[in-house]
Amino acid sequence: MTDPVNTLFECWLGELHTNLQQLVFAANNHNPNDHKDDSSLRNLIDQSVGRYRQYYNMKSAVAKKDVFSLFPPSWLTSLEDAFSWMGGWQPSTAIHLLYSKSSVQVEACFADLTSVITSDDLGDLSLSQINLVDALQKKTVCEERKISEKMAKVQESAADTSMVDLSNVISEMIRDENEEGVNASDGRVELTLEPKMDALEEVMRLADGLRMETLKAVIEILTPIQGVYFLIAAAELRLRLHEWGLKKDTEKNS
Repeated sequence: MTDPVNTLFECWLGELHTNLQQLVFAANNHNPNDHKDDSSLRNLIDQSVGRYRQYYNMKSAVAKKDVFSLFPPSWLTSLEDAFSWMGGWQPSTAIHLLYSKSSVQVEACFADLTSVITSDDLGDLSLSQINLVDALQKKTVCEERKISEKMAKVQESAADTSMVDLSNVISEMIRDENEEGVNASDGRVELTLEPKMDALEEVMRLADGLRMETLKAVIEILTPIQGVYFLIAAAELRLRLHEWGLKKDTEKNS
């Protein structure tokens, strides 16, 4: 039976692919002298960011039903999971992506002496933009550390008094072959795990919130056309990683 959540994710990936085509078209047809074009780009950027928000809303709905299924999310490939942080991309990755794309574009211009870096290109970030990105990176890394510390506390709670006591009680029942007692303890297990599930849901909410906050902050630093180029790079990386991961998982299972 097909997992409806995985189906939703596949639909989202399809929308991301369509959005990528729209972004590429907009970039290829950008007219820097047309102010209306900037307005059109901003609308496209808002739509693109909205798709990422849609993805995190989907994750939030899943977390309310079964937060454990998000560590890692069942729809991620092994490759994607290997690069994951709290069930998704690490927020500061958005900043690394910006710097990497900028570097790639600068190197491309040096390789082609007929090319000219323009203010439309991520290879020409201004000093003020670089300073803003640097400040954003420091803030983001600080917030990531706080969330990681919260996650560490949740993980440590796997061996807290309530868990150890419950483990001991049920283990004694198993040794005594008290199957009825073991089955009757399901309610206590749920009560013991409930606060940990709530804590995990909170960590996921904070992590996804920081992911969205960082994405929007990066785009706000950029000009509209730079924002489009950044979103193209983000979508391409997201889609390619998933495709490569699917291929790796298929090879592993064959």
